Amino acid sequence: MSRKSSLPQDVKSVSVVLTPDSLFPDFTALENVALAVQGAGGGDDRERARVELDAVGLGDRADRLVRALAHGERRQLELGLALATGAGVLLLDEPMAGMAPDEAARIVGLLQTLKRRRTILLVEHDMEAVFRLADRISTLVYGRIIASGLPDEIRRHPEVRRAYLGETAGT
Repeated sequence: MSRKSSLPQDVKSVSVVLTPDSLFPDFTALENVALAVQGAGGGDDRERARVELDAVGLGDRADRLVRALAHGERRQLELGLALATGAGVLLLDEPMAGMAPDEAARIVGLLQTLKRRRTILLVEHDMEAVFRLADRISTLVYGRIIASGLPDEIRRHPEVRRAYLGETAGT
C-alpha cells in the first residue's frame, strides 16, 4: 500500500534514540556507526562514519570497542548512529539518563550544536537540561499535558513547579 506524503522531506526521516543500549558491544565505535551508514543506504562508507564520530566528539575513540566506552560515551555514540542515518528529525528518549553531571553537560553541549542542523524532539526529566535546550516545551504529568510554552513560561508555571521543580503550593 502506498500513500503520497505531504510532509516536508526533512520530516520524512526520523531517527529514534531510546534509553536502552542499541549498540554492538564487541564492535568498535567506528564499526557501529559504519553499520548505521550502511543501513541508511550509504554503503560501506567509513569516511562518513568518521565524520559522524567527530560530530559527536568521539573521533579519538573510533577504534575502541563499545564495551570499553564509558556510559556517557555510549550515549554520544548512539547519537552518532542517529546522525549517520541522515534523519532530519531526532527523537531522543532521556539522553541524559544515568549520567554524571559532567557527562550530562557534555551531552547538552552536543545537543545544542546538533539542534542547529536537526529538529530534535526531546523526552527528558532533567529540567535544567530541557530549559537549556528547548525552544518550546510541553510538560506532562501522568500522560496529561499540564503546560506548553516557551522555557521561561514553563519555568514559572505553578503546576510545573510543583511536579518537576520540587516546589509546594505557596512557595
